Amino acid sequence: MSTMDDMEWVSLEAYCAGSHVELSFIESLEESGLVEITIREERRFLPAEQLPQLDRLVRLHEDLGINVEGLEAITHMLDRMAAMQEEMNRLRNRLRRFEPLG
Repeated sequence: MSTMDDMEWVSLEAYCAGSHVELSFIESLEESGLVEITIREERRFLPAEQLPQLDRLVRLHEDLGINVEGLEAITHMLDRMAAMQEEMNRLRNRLRRFEPLG
């Protein structure tokens, strides 16, 4: 497991100020399990690797008006689709072993 010192982190307050996103919205995403917030020295941080996911959720919320429950459903479906795509690729690779050459 990674520690605070060997990962890149982004201050939640800085992210909210820079992107004009309400802190309460990100807190609701955390309550739903869509992002992970870490508290250190009374400040809240997100792992930098979660920024693309957070940006996607913020855009869906702001541009399309999707609420947190909808974001949960969309995230779940996208995760399932990615898993299915990986499984299809594995099966395709296995099938290629049995195809005749040339």
